Amino acid sequence: MNKLIALTGLAAFGLTGCVVYEEPGYEEVVVYDAPPPVNYAPTVLSGDAGVYWDEGYYDDVWYFQASVDDADSPYDVISVWADVYDEYAGGVYVESFELYPTDDPYVWYSDWLGSTTILDPFYAGYTVDIVAYDTYEDFDYLTVWAATY
Repeated sequence: MNKLIALTGLAAFGLTGCVVYEEPGYEEVVVYDAPPPVNYAPTVLSGDAGVYWDEGYYDDVWYFQASVDDADSPYDVISVWADVYDEYAGGVYVESFELYPTDDPYVWYSDWLGSTTILDPFYAGYTVDIVAYDTYEDFDYLTVWAATY
């Protein structure tokens, strides 16, 4: 008899399971994805590019400036670049420079020592595309001529 109780206990120990209760009148809830938010592309309002001589560094300094807005917010703009092209060579790409935000959320600026670039300060054939990107990678650009010597 003890063997039978022991075997029954072992058999019951090996059995596992779960109980499922169903509630009457339960309906499945369907969740729909929300539509994507509306995003507006940034707008490059103005731009400037050029070179000047800096006596302290004893070097040319290339500067790039942009005023950028976005209907979502000026803080929706995440990066601004200055892409330089050689128009006299048929619009060939030359070099890109990143602009950085300033204390004014609409103004982006950067300057670069001429010795760190391949740009010629005496060459008048450069155009610069000021390109602004927002959070959703929409963009706008403005083309300006670089002021040289």
